[in-house]
Amino acid sequence: MTRNPVTVTVAYQVIPGRETEFHSWGWAMLRAKAREQGFLGGGVLVDGEAEWHVVYRFDSESSALAWENSVSWAQWAARAEGLARETGRRRIQGSRVWFDSQTDLPAAAPAPAPPRPPDKWKLWFVNMSAVFPPVLIFNLTILPFLGGVNALIRTLLLCLAVTALVTWILMPRLQRFFKKWLYPPLQALRGRHKRRTA
Repeated sequence: MTRNPVTVTVAYQVIPGRETEFHSWGWAMLRAKAREQGFLGGGVLVDGEAEWHVVYRFDSESSALAWENSVSWAQWAARAEGLARETGRRRIQGSRVWFDSQTDLPAAAPAPAPPRPPDKWKLWFVNMSAVFPPVLIFNLTILPFLGGVNALIRTLLLCLAVTALVTWILMPRLQRFFKKWLYPPLQALRGRHKRRTA
């Protein structure tokens, strides 16, 4: 490979409903280019619903120009007229310049910020709703039978029973039940997404 290859990107606005035909045209045209002197490769890329890009590389500017000024290219361009309209052309010389130019492209829209954590008082309310019932039940039903047991053992049994109930049974159900109340912005976002996809 020479040190100064040329990469050409041609943008097309494809006529709705003709995407499959344009895709076939692009790859057939690139296969025809493969027989040309100095052709290094290429591809057909889709950007959005109607914007397509045909990218090809030659080992030098003269090889690229020879193809673009050939009768063969004129014939291929004529075949594309009923499928798409060329909307832009970008030519970059050298491999390093090509990769550097990709870093100068405008950034995509920033991802939406993650939802804020729930307010502390809401978390306190949900935790209290999960902890209070088992502690009350344990105190009313189990502790009277453990009066003669060491206070350390009684407390340990209380903690083990309550944390097991809260972790595996109560908290998952309460979090599902209070989900819309704890994370209203997230629910609104999901609602908008469902409406958009519908």
